[in-house]
Amino acid sequence: MEHSADGLMEQMCSSDFVVKMRIKEIKIENGDRKLIGAQKKKKLLKAGPLKRKDTKRLVLHMKSGAGCPCPQLDSLAGSFLVMGRKVDGQLLLMAVYRWDKKNKEMKFAVKFMFSYPCSLYYPFFYGAAEPH
Repeated sequence: MEHSADGLMEQMCSSDFVVKMRIKEIKIENGDRKLIGAQKKKKLLKAGPLKRKDTKRLVLHMKSGAGCPCPQLDSLAGSFLVMGRKVDGQLLLMAVYRWDKKNKEMKFAVKFMFSYPCSLYYPFFYGAAEPH
């Protein structure tokens, strides 16, 4: 599935963290879905509030996501571009895309995500006076 670079960059702006990673397994608990990252093979593209201990063993939560029809998670082979927010110590999943190195839009978005004017579009996520 093709995604626009602008759409991906806007999602990156609204996320606390962005990681390219492999997913080891998916667990379902109490109506939530947990994505457990592989120990190795992860690249932190935007750290945000993540601490070293957060990145050691990435566990991403999809609130009420047990019934989510997520076709991109049908197969856990390969890498994923994952975006989320840290809320009350939990890493909440906001978006997940299968990493496609042939997808020009995705490569462009990742390459230029730091030059994208996030604070102009999302001043309520960041301090309005803080440049990001």
